[in-house]
Amino acid sequence: MAEPADPDSAEEAARHSWERPGAHPVAPGIHRIPLPLPGDSLKAVNVYAVDDGDGVVLVDGGWALAEAEEQLGRALGEIGYALGDVHEYLVTHHHRDHYTNAVAMRRKHGGTVSLGEGERACIEAIRTAESHPDIPRLYEAGALELARLLAEWTGERDLSDWEDPDRWLADGVDVPLSTRTLRAIHTPGHTRGHLVFHDVANAALFAGDHVLPHITPSIGVEMNRPRSPLRHYLTSLELVRARPDARLLPAHGPVTESVHARIDELLHHHEERLAATEAAVQAGNSTAFEVTQALTWTRRQRRFDELDLFNQILAIHETMAHLRVLGERGRLTETLADGVARFA
Repeated sequence: MAEPADPDSAEEAARHSWERPGAHPVAPGIHRIPLPLPGDSLKAVNVYAVDDGDGVVLVDGGWALAEAEEQLGRALGEIGYALGDVHEYLVTHHHRDHYTNAVAMRRKHGGTVSLGEGERACIEAIRTAESHPDIPRLYEAGALELARLLAEWTGERDLSDWEDPDRWLADGVDVPLSTRTLRAIHTPGHTRGHLVFHDVANAALFAGDHVLPHITPSIGVEMNRPRSPLRHYLTSLELVRARPDARLLPAHGPVTESVHARIDELLHHHEERLAATEAAVQAGNSTAFEVTQALTWTRRQRRFDELDLFNQILAIHETMAHLRVLGERGRLTETLADGVARFA
């Protein structure tokens, strides 16, 4: 979960140095281009420019903002390309900060957009939802007041950047470029259809939001959230851990040298989180909302009431995901009473 930076902290300044605009070389023929995001938490998303003969392929597209288009154009210019030289956008998942700018750039400058086929239902849900999908989930978690707050939501207002991609990528398909071949690997968890792209020959993994160096990716952040997204996520981590190690090219944060090392940290984190969640139930908290309030959040150990509304909702979903895995492992039981799930 992301959190605002402390502007007075030298450590935080160093931690956020990866957000500096430009085209930063990270491997032969690959440049990292941070693009801006709105809001106070995550400030940037990395897109990766991959040399492709007389043009360039981008892994992820960014958020459709005028500032993002301007920065992308300037960064591509630093390495000898223009926006019209982008042949294809290989998008790791359907979230706005990865997908919408790819669609906007396709409309203005050409190029094709590819997305994992597991995201097809998510894109359709965005276009057709008439009520906020978190209302019944929050009610089930026991967060009745938050569920009522979302009742006034009326759906996405501007759907122009939620068009379909040009192609839906299947798990395991090879994407041949002129300089390399990228293997698309289905890694559900963060979203149902999340993909990572493995450049085996050059030992690089375009990880999207599946593996991030500084923060723990949120789980199941989508309109049609699965019942147990954490189970899918942990399985996907193990799947990538079993592949050859590679440089980690994440969507948020700096490039690091080992995907395996960060996966080991993430797996350890979730085992600790599962233990803390189970202890909170043993202490007498029975709903996901109660357990969420008993836990602390972010690396600063914030209390639930210190989080903004968006992150409060994420925290409740994260707690429910951990409770469900504990139930699947036989460490908790779950019963439903008056529409609210209770754990013991």
